[in-house]
Amino acid sequence: MGKKNKQFVEKITAMEEDFAQWYTDVVKQAELVEYGQVRGTMIIKPYGYAIWENIKDELDRMIKATGHSNVAFPLFIPESLLQKEKDHVEGFAPEVAWVTHGGDEELVEKIAVRPTSEVLFCDYYAKNIHSYRDLPKLYNQWGNVVRWEKTTRPFLRSSEFHWQEGHTAHATDEDASKETDRMLEVYADLVENYLAIPVIRGRKTDKEKFAGAKYTLTIEALMHDGKALQSGTSHHFGSGFAEAFNITYLDENGKSQFAHQTSWGLSTRIMGALIMVHGDNRGLVVPPRIAPTQAMIVPIAQHKEGVLDKAYELRDKLKEIVRVDIDASDKMPGWKFNEYEMKGIPVRIEMGPKDIENEQVVLVRRDTGEKEFVALSELTDRLPLLLEEIHQNLYQSALSHRNEMTTVATNMDEFKQTIDEKGGFIKAMWCGDLACEEKIKEDTTATSRCIPNSDEKVSDTCVCCGKEAKELVFWAKAY
Repeated sequence: MGKKNKQFVEKITAMEEDFAQWYTDVVKQAELVEYGQVRGTMIIKPYGYAIWENIKDELDRMIKATGHSNVAFPLFIPESLLQKEKDHVEGFAPEVAWVTHGGDEELVEKIAVRPTSEVLFCDYYAKNIHSYRDLPKLYNQWGNVVRWEKTTRPFLRSSEFHWQEGHTAHATDEDASKETDRMLEVYADLVENYLAIPVIRGRKTDKEKFAGAKYTLTIEALMHDGKALQSGTSHHFGSGFAEAFNITYLDENGKSQFAHQTSWGLSTRIMGALIMVHGDNRGLVVPPRIAPTQAMIVPIAQHKEGVLDKAYELRDKLKEIVRVDIDASDKMPGWKFNEYEMKGIPVRIEMGPKDIENEQVVLVRRDTGEKEFVALSELTDRLPLLLEEIHQNLYQSALSHRNEMTTVATNMDEFKQTIDEKGGFIKAMWCGDLACEEKIKEDTTATSRCIPNSDEKVSDTCVCCGKEAKELVFWAKAY
């Protein structure tokens, strides 16, 4: 490896040395984002946005397939409207950014910059739902929101981020419950089958649920450093918001009823999960199904006659079956290898004079680094299969890591030792008392991630107080 190429690789701090710095290095060197002028904001660069767009497009397709329609609601919320649901406003108050002036004039009423849109949808529903025939309302919005975070990091926690937020209204609590379950499964499908990240489905404790919700469902993923990341949430509101906003309808018997609502969201935070689950010390690793470029052709000795012509011919042949590009710049092949490893492109296709002579190419996998010689006549069959193998390997590697980093604890000594020495998910029983949940966080900085959808028991007593246990909980330090 040449000196220049070696220095290029060394721009990434080893994750074993400093995981936080490794993350920052990957985000910058892979050209995903640049810091914005206002603290906590980010400029998502073309490559980063291309990955997000592919995630967004798949999720948008799934959302529409379940009968939802896209809408666009305002960015601004009057203070009086935000305050209509007490628990909701208290939950978001510390993070709200306020507009106090319009030009030089002070506003009569402060305006919140959208931290989430529940109250806007509720106000709309109150005016537009009258009869059972108007239900259900199945809406989704793509947009950006602002939450004034104290500690920020690109994708994981930023003052402004992109997301989708679904908001639905239903005739019955049962219908709303089914919607809450259904949309969590949509998120799990996206994250597991497109991002190759295994998730744990479950319910948040009352302490961790969304402000104003009856309950919150979540998918939780484990990062390479043993910390958890909440990767998508689905909230059942019951009729609480409907009662606060007077969202009523006449049922089939002409009786007035409150609507039952849900909301659910997935944001650019999932980009952080992608980086921290699959990335390595060479940079980003992008799962094939959402990679903007699935295969990059790197011509070898491209100055020699016929090499570039054959490379372009190959690109035109392959673009019918995969997302393929070619680097015909005058940079050295070694630089190109490092560049596309850094950016996590799933497959590199090398083609030089000897390959052309032998009617073959060299395929190099980003996930394992393995090389494979493939005849040109077999490439259109082999390449899609290889991309599928890479997806499966990324998923299985992440699942194996999560399994290795999941530990059972039956008392606080085991719990503390695991958190201090190993990290990862801890499966432990809980009595259901808020005091125990808060004490665990105070003593270990671990939080409850979710109550999984299973009847599994690892002991009969609460890990914290020793009293009779009610539920199994996954605990972890988290982003």
